[in-house]
Amino acid sequence: MRCVIARFPFELTKAGVLASMKGVKPEPVTGESVTIGRRRYPVKQVGQVVTRQDRRDFSAAEVLRAMSLLGFTCRPVAEAAPLGVLDPLQHASALLGASVAA
Repeated sequence: MRCVIARFPFELTKAGVLASMKGVKPEPVTGESVTIGRRRYPVKQVGQVVTRQDRRDFSAAEVLRAMSLLGFTCRPVAEAAPLGVLDPLQHASALLGASVAA
C-alpha cells in the first residue's frame, strides 16, 4: 500500500512492517501505540524503524493512519488516572486517620 509519511511516499505492506519490527525491543509506551505481533510499540518508534527517518520529521497521526490501514491495532493515548484515586500524600494521610479531600 502506498502511503505518504513526512512528504515521502512509501510502499508499505503488513508483512514488510512485521519484518522490519522483528527483533526490535519496544520502548515504554507513553502516548499512542501500535500492536505489532504480540508487542505494543510507541507510534514514533514504529515510524522511525519503518521509514528510517528521524522522529521529528513525521507526526504520530501519519503513522497511525498508515498502520491502521494496514490492519494493525492502534491505541490512543493512555487515559489519566480516574477521579477518586488518591495521590501518595492523600493515601498516607488517610492511613493516619486524617480527613482526605479527594
